[in-house]
Amino acid sequence: MKYICYIICVFLFLPMVVTAQTPDEIISWLPDVNGWKKAESKEVFDPDNLFDRINGAAPLFIENGFREMTTCDYNQGEDYITIQVYRHATPKDAFGMYASERSSDLTFYKIGGEAHGDNGSLFFFAGPLYVKIRSNQSEAETSKAMQIIAEAIATKAEPDASYPAIIGTFPEKNKIPHSEVYITSNYIGHEFLNKVYVCQYKQGDLIYQLFVIDAGNDGAAKEILNKYFTFSKQPLDFKQGQLLIKDRYNGDIPCLWKGKYLIGIYNENDNAVDNAENILNSVRL
Repeated sequence: MKYICYIICVFLFLPMVVTAQTPDEIISWLPDVNGWKKAESKEVFDPDNLFDRINGAAPLFIENGFREMTTCDYNQGEDYITIQVYRHATPKDAFGMYASERSSDLTFYKIGGEAHGDNGSLFFFAGPLYVKIRSNQSEAETSKAMQIIAEAIATKAEPDASYPAIIGTFPEKNKIPHSEVYITSNYIGHEFLNKVYVCQYKQGDLIYQLFVIDAGNDGAAKEILNKYFTFSKQPLDFKQGQLLIKDRYNGDIPCLWKGKYLIGIYNENDNAVDNAENILNSVRL
């Protein structure tokens, strides 16, 4: 009996795991929309043939943990709404791909973790899915139909979808709205700066980036700094706390090493950011 109770307790306290949605399951989520007919067929693409559908954009998707894309249409006479559902390895990969294609010129909606679009398009992320919905029509009624479809998919994929948790630790003061991104590799041109969360800020006329890397543990964080300090030809006798990296290509990078986290400020114009130390410490990690 004690052994059975132990198993039950272990099961109850296991972390929730997001299961991978199959193409058939995704298609089953699509709602009925008044005036539109769902196509009976679908197409499925994987990393080997994604290039056939989206051409030059495929490498960036694959870099962001792309696993599978399911696409199908709604039709209304000669008009159509096309849905492309990209499944990624993790929710942060889906967010990263969404954010890389986000346009601040479009209208934003609270669908999934975030959505943006216009009367002829709608893009959002939810759980491990990045979804693109487009139509050859750009009427208000078409936009409403796309929102109905998007909300149905988002609710099924992850009803409580949001930005990655680390994004929530960035300070709000001076942050540029909808500037949050997740960069999987080669941040500011360095192969050792990967999986980087970034937000843009404006201080007067100066625009800069505040970034965070979760290295997993303090040893891994130190290894990243070892590579960076070696690149910048600086002594390797640094320790946790405030640091300044003399990057010959990107200017001075104020940095804070805090356990497994590396927090830094990058300004492409190499202008000094006022109160850099306070800004680094304002990240709530």
